[in-house]
Amino acid sequence: MSEETLLEFPCQFPVKIMGNHTTGFENEMVMIARRHIPDLGEGSVKSRASSSGKYLSVTITFTATSKAQIDELYRDLNMHPDVKMML
Repeated sequence: MSEETLLEFPCQFPVKIMGNHTTGFENEMVMIARRHIPDLGEGSVKSRASSSGKYLSVTITFTATSKAQIDELYRDLNMHPDVKMML
């Protein structure tokens, strides 16, 4: 294996995306995630608006199968113009 990781696959992996609270932001994040996680379940997504309502955090928890899957998911999500930060 060329890339080291402390994760053992498959594993439960949460991705927290924070961005502008625009109409459709959560749905767009889920659509991007489904490109990499086709079996993403409805209960896998949780959202919370900031106290001001300006930002929305969307947490997607899924069964990750590889480091490459996680890396590609982060890359695609980060390309969205409303995404400000990811954990």
